[in-house]
Amino acid sequence: MDSRTGLPVVGMVGAGQLARMTHQAAIALGQSLHVLAAHPDDGAAMVAAEVQIGEHTDLTALRTFAKGCDVVTFDHEHVPEAHIRALAAEGVKVFPSADALVFAQDKRRMRERLTELGAPVPRWEPVTSAADLAAFGERVGWPLVLKATRGGYDGRGVWVVDSPEAAAEVVASGTELIGEELVDLRRELAVQVARSPFGQVAVYPVVETVQRDGINVEVLAPAPLLPEDFAVEAQKLAIDLATALDVVGLLAVELFETPGGLVVNELAMRPHNSGHWTIEGARTPQFEQHLRAVLDYPLGDTALAAPVVVMANVLGGPAGGMSTDERLHHLFAEDPGARVHLYGKQSRPGRKIGHVTVLGDDLVSARARAARAAWWLREGTHP
Repeated sequence: MDSRTGLPVVGMVGAGQLARMTHQAAIALGQSLHVLAAHPDDGAAMVAAEVQIGEHTDLTALRTFAKGCDVVTFDHEHVPEAHIRALAAEGVKVFPSADALVFAQDKRRMRERLTELGAPVPRWEPVTSAADLAAFGERVGWPLVLKATRGGYDGRGVWVVDSPEAAAEVVASGTELIGEELVDLRRELAVQVARSPFGQVAVYPVVETVQRDGINVEVLAPAPLLPEDFAVEAQKLAIDLATALDVVGLLAVELFETPGGLVVNELAMRPHNSGHWTIEGARTPQFEQHLRAVLDYPLGDTALAAPVVVMANVLGGPAGGMSTDERLHHLFAEDPGARVHLYGKQSRPGRKIGHVTVLGDDLVSARARAARAAWWLREGTHP
């Protein structure tokens, strides 16, 4: 407990934008979020009062960090499984546990477990050689998808290939891979559920995520024109997976909507980009919900705060032009209702440096406002 507040201390390993926004949520709850940051200029390290500098791969640093915390959680999935197990064996409360988090860390183990559970997944197989790939392609057809089992995000570690020859370099690289059929998708959806150690769950509305070059650029809440039975099915699937995998904290389930129904694409066990809209757009933001869950507090209301919520990611644009300060001046003058979140990152083309959220009564106008705001911040010009 923090002797100053009488409240438990949550430690978050990693200090990117997710930790930065979790810190903001912790302030409202009166809590002192501790952060393990790799660098002093990481997003959360720039704003949090309690920061330890250290690497998430360093067990000694993790042990030192955990000593000042009642519970430890993560803003990414990259902490080695063995380190998480070592902390737990020494009595540290770690959520999600290594037994759960491994299914977000390792795509092969995720696919194996989801298949065991009977969850809807693409046809897939491990790929360890060119012969494996050729045989899999014969069964599911070309093109198909190759995925690195660990470490990929925002389109990295994913390759769409149309022949064994096109994948030869990737297969020969030594990267552990799985192959998946290329799903005939109508669109991508996501649903988040929070689960506490007590077993309480709270699920958010299903959203549509819009991708460009493998990067999520826009989230529409609720997912437009999604039949109610599909929405309920997606929410139930997320709850069932959180329970079966014994997740504590937030679970984001990324889905494909296909002509044959829903298919699970990826899992994340932390606050997630598809849930940034909840800061203004839901009764309980995902970051507060994650804190409530890992502390075993009763979970918050997940209802929408407006009929339509649109979140647009702000990506780094070309160098030069207006300063960020000038861009904010122009944006706020044009749209006082746009809510801006900047992450304290240096801008470079294609890098997520922030997001903008717009609440409204109709999708067309809210989407246009969010896109215009993100353009202003990226380009420094009127779209």
